[in-house]
Amino acid sequence: MTTERNQTLGEFIIDKQEDFKYSSGEFTRLINSLRLAAKVVSHQVNQAGLVDIVGAFGKQNVQGEQQQKLDVYANEVFIKTLINREIVCGIASEEEDDFIAIKGKNGGNDNKYVVLMDPLDGSSNIDVNVSVGTIFSIYRRVTPIGTPVTQEDFLQKGSNQVAAGYIVYGSSTMLVYTTGNGVNGFTLNPAIGTFYLSHPNMSISQDGHIYSINEGNYVHFPQGVKDYIKYCQAEENDRPYTSRYIGSLVSDIHRNILKGGIYIYPTSTKAPKGKLRLLYECNPIAYIVEQAGGKASDGYNRIMDIEPTELHQRVPFFCGSKNMVEKAEEFMAQYPQI
Repeated sequence: MTTERNQTLGEFIIDKQEDFKYSSGEFTRLINSLRLAAKVVSHQVNQAGLVDIVGAFGKQNVQGEQQQKLDVYANEVFIKTLINREIVCGIASEEEDDFIAIKGKNGGNDNKYVVLMDPLDGSSNIDVNVSVGTIFSIYRRVTPIGTPVTQEDFLQKGSNQVAAGYIVYGSSTMLVYTTGNGVNGFTLNPAIGTFYLSHPNMSISQDGHIYSINEGNYVHFPQGVKDYIKYCQAEENDRPYTSRYIGSLVSDIHRNILKGGIYIYPTSTKAPKGKLRLLYECNPIAYIVEQAGGKASDGYNRIMDIEPTELHQRVPFFCGSKNMVEKAEEFMAQYPQI
């Protein structure tokens, strides 16, 4: 097997197929479909400002958030691509009220996988030309093959994921994913429409010097988070740390994987359960970061051990360099979990 930097994503998938315990042509076609949709969305993101694709769509999603035109566009592209390829039995999206059951013969479906996704994370930043991204998570269904999917197929712990990834649309478009055997990143060459391996065996340092949190909400944070922020700002040993917050989850996480750091989106008096979605954002990012050698928790418990109870469940999120997350957990442990 090779991990040469000029290797294409397609070649890499074939080369690594035996590393994937559920190796099948179906899974390969699934990753290829996500790759195709990513290229379509990337092209449209790069057209923002030239075509009527920026700004609010005029509707709210199931979480009561204002949908952006690109939210709707990306959601449609990924859903249509996956359905048209006939390779999944169900899809759940942050932009949809409920999961989508893809029917085959007799109302059932013989495919094995379900996909959960945030089609365009950070889409409100499009208007100001800040990087945005797509997050996806793949599970094997738990209901019998050939029957219609149910909510049970989607409400699985993050530890059951068979693959997860994100696409960041920035100065270049990158697709980063894992199947449980490390993390690899691929950069799109837009001239020929091909992703090439650019970041093999990605890993996050155990320690870092960046903390990413919206400090404008400081007064609303729990005391453990306030204490940790003060720790990060203290002039002692290798501190103070540098504060870097983009406001696009994918972009902040991608930077911290490459440079080392912690990302925090805690509970607050404004968002008592947190803001990020367990199934569409936290679980896939946690899987990637753990595979890169980092850690992800809700401040007390491992993210991927949380039993989901609803499709759009929100949780607090602490993710990044292992030692930084554990230090934040020490501060949180001084205050009982509510």
